[in-house]
Amino acid sequence: MDNYLKATPFFNYNHPAVSAWLQEQLAGVPDDPVEQMKALYLAVRDGIQYNPYVFRAEPHTLSASYALESGETYCIPKAVLLGAAARALGIPSRLGLADVRNHLSSPKLIEWLQSDVFRMHGFIELYLNGRWVKATPAFNQQLCQMMKVDPLEFDGVNDSVFQEFTEDGHAHMEYINDHGVFDDVPFDFILEGLRAAYGHLFTPQGEAGRVDGSLEQDMAGGS
Repeated sequence: MDNYLKATPFFNYNHPAVSAWLQEQLAGVPDDPVEQMKALYLAVRDGIQYNPYVFRAEPHTLSASYALESGETYCIPKAVLLGAAARALGIPSRLGLADVRNHLSSPKLIEWLQSDVFRMHGFIELYLNGRWVKATPAFNQQLCQMMKVDPLEFDGVNDSVFQEFTEDGHAHMEYINDHGVFDDVPFDFILEGLRAAYGHLFTPQGEAGRVDGSLEQDMAGGS
């Protein structure tokens, strides 16, 4: 279990910003691992805006501290932030990666990806009460409301991985390929998978092309 408790350049819970945030979020929370992770899950889910357009092919942008400093990011860094917080509390965590088909997205995002398959979707597994439990703090509450999907909850006992259906019963998300779990962020593996799926998003120099906006703006009808 030692590897799932280590601080790394990605799971950098020893960063001052992460330490200060952790202390702030746990103020008044009972000294119970499940209650602590439930509170931290909500803090990551709703305190960091989900925005896939901010992806950069730079390792530091997948770290816990960068997720906090930027205030908006996508599924992998949000999962890493939650996992880093867990490790700081002595709770083992590991990153899970999978490909998912997202049936509810914006036309701009689908056009940008040229696909409705999201490669390298990230979630976190936490070791609580003697077993691994999945948590997915990706989609913030405001975005879910705009998508007419209930925000994904986490009770610390049951796996929390996706909203299968929207409020009106339409399919929302399905997992189509499991890449496994990792004790640290496999940056090269992630980048290789993204380049293979979305080569058009990268410049000849290997950098990720930049795009303005956010998914919330898309859903609100903004440019």
